[in-house]
Amino acid sequence: MKKHVRSTGTILAVMALWILTASGVRAQVGKSLGVKDANTMSEAELAAVPGLTPAIAKTVVAKRPFVSITELNTLLVAQGLTQEQAMAVYPKAFVHINLNTATADEILLVPGAGRRMVREFPEYRPWKTWAQFDREIGKYVGGAENAQKLGQYTFIPMNANTASDADLMTVPGANQAWVDKMKKARPYKSAADLEKALGRGQARFFVVE
Repeated sequence: MKKHVRSTGTILAVMALWILTASGVRAQVGKSLGVKDANTMSEAELAAVPGLTPAIAKTVVAKRPFVSITELNTLLVAQGLTQEQAMAVYPKAFVHINLNTATADEILLVPGAGRRMVREFPEYRPWKTWAQFDREIGKYVGGAENAQKLGQYTFIPMNANTASDADLMTVPGANQAWVDKMKKARPYKSAADLEKALGRGQARFFVVE
């Protein structure tokens, strides 16, 4: 009898560990420390960003959604901004990069990242949790707090079919009505399903698994 109880206790302990581990998998959009998503900002908000004129803000809105920061960067340079002036926009208005797929060109547009992160962001792929990001990137930038300053420009893609309400609410522009609509369309079977339901701007934050 004691052996059975001990065995059951072991099973329960393993299950508890699994639950705790699973709950730590928080794939989502990095918490903003000031930056806003350029795809969801109003025209007035964009026009208030240093370096963006009302005319440029109108053009940005007309060309949305951007699926990468390099797309936005190309547009801003075409509108007459120098690369330095465009970089000055990004602490306020940005297009989040996917930590697991971002190219070197995308990473270099992250304010404060530099060439060091061109090496380090890919080094630890696949990224699964923000705890992992804070720990690994924090080693190079002076701790978790500074890592989070970089993390706000990034996202860890979520499973479209299992992401929690809390994680879904981190998607720029999300509200409870959008979360309910997104969940109602489950299960998603392909990236095309996602894009049809959510549009390019929001579908990019998800994977189908």
